[in-house]
Amino acid sequence: MSATDLLRFEHDQIRRLEKITLRCSEELLKGIDVPFSDIDKITVIISEFIDAIHYGREEDAYFPCVASYDTLKDKIHMLVVEHEFGRKSARQIADYMKRWRNGEDTRESVARFLKVYSVYLFDHLNKENKFFDEVEERVLSKEEEMEMYEQYKSVSTTVKKVDDMIKELDWLETRSWYLAN
Repeated sequence: MSATDLLRFEHDQIRRLEKITLRCSEELLKGIDVPFSDIDKITVIISEFIDAIHYGREEDAYFPCVASYDTLKDKIHMLVVEHEFGRKSARQIADYMKRWRNGEDTRESVARFLKVYSVYLFDHLNKENKFFDEVEERVLSKEEEMEMYEQYKSVSTTVKKVDDMIKELDWLETRSWYLAN
């Protein structure tokens, strides 16, 4: 496996979250009750897996390595800007959830930002996968790919956290609101 392969694997898991957030949004807009604890799991996955681990690997290692070849810098910048958009959308979900818990009816706002986040993930992952194709084809050597992959694997707490997040995705996919229709 290479660093790019690992990031693609994570994208596969993030695609699952994309579908979960979209379904959650749809069900909330239909008036179906989705437990706050389920939406909390979604926000934890976004924060601890997508933002902290996945974006961290991209922004702290992968993108700088690619940029060191003085190539694809504009695309990297665009992807990082999109990461910030995703972070802002995720903060909106969390903020509206807090208000909802405190008695304000923000169901529609939570649903709307879950949908925004889902659409963002769909578009962003497509762009990043094309970027990865380009990187594999013209930029990184096999040795660099393997070296980065070994660095990613060496952080055992991160490996465990990814496994835990995958279990949370598995669990969310069994929820009645997700399986509806």
